[in-house]
Amino acid sequence: MSHRTLAAEGLVAGYERGRPVLDGATLRVPAGRRLAVLGANGSGKTTLLRCLSGALRPAAGAVVLDGVPLEHSRRGLRAHRQEVQLVLQDPDDQLFSASVAQDVSFGPLNLGLDEDAVRARVAEALTLLAVDVLAERPTHHLSYGERKRVAIAGAVAMRPCVLLLDEPTAGLDPSAVAEALAALARLQEHGSTVVMSTHDVDLALAWADEVAVVVDRAVVQGAPADVLGDDALLARARLGRPWALTVGTRLRELGVLADGPLPRDVAGLLTALPERPGVTA
Repeated sequence: MSHRTLAAEGLVAGYERGRPVLDGATLRVPAGRRLAVLGANGSGKTTLLRCLSGALRPAAGAVVLDGVPLEHSRRGLRAHRQEVQLVLQDPDDQLFSASVAQDVSFGPLNLGLDEDAVRARVAEALTLLAVDVLAERPTHHLSYGERKRVAIAGAVAMRPCVLLLDEPTAGLDPSAVAEALAALARLQEHGSTVVMSTHDVDLALAWADEVAVVVDRAVVQGAPADVLGDDALLARARLGRPWALTVGTRLRELGVLADGPLPRDVAGLLTALPERPGVTA
């Protein structure tokens, strides 16, 4: 997997006549980085991901991969989907084969690869998502969290440069969320750029290298602490402020935390706290 730069330039997109869901939305997916896309229900997060994947053709604007605009022809979409893969929020929208291994092999088989190459891709994807022990299990016998990871494995078997995940942690318990995030870390180590849409501002702050908030049919993108510390923007987007920024800011006001970047998660906060109360680091 080589790193490629994916971008959306001035997208206008929607599903019915009238006001579009996105209107002039611009986004850059940094190669090899983790990007979290946030927004309220109906803000356009999924629409943006579908445009980036080629599943939805925008009314205006362009999706660009390494500076080359996506062509919505059969040939253009086929080439794009070998580089960019989208995994939908509901895994049951993508799982349809009798067993896990058969489902994950579907994409590579459609590429015309030989049996050995397909087998190698399936094994690699199942191992990266830590679901290799489920290879022969029927997909309808899997837990919800397992189905989510198998759906991602099916996309990973295509060896895309960019992986777009629509709410991959939605509906999961804390243990399953931890397993999913560990799998995403392994994917990034193996060369995938990972884009995740989520409602969870705390997760986005702790996980992402950059965040993008979909609001007012456009996109605001930047460093996690800067974007998620903008109270006016969060109010417009109907999102809450991450607890780590709220707590960190208050502790700094009280003189407990020293100047510098605010902690982004529990581990960072504990590390930043002084060993003796009342003494700043």
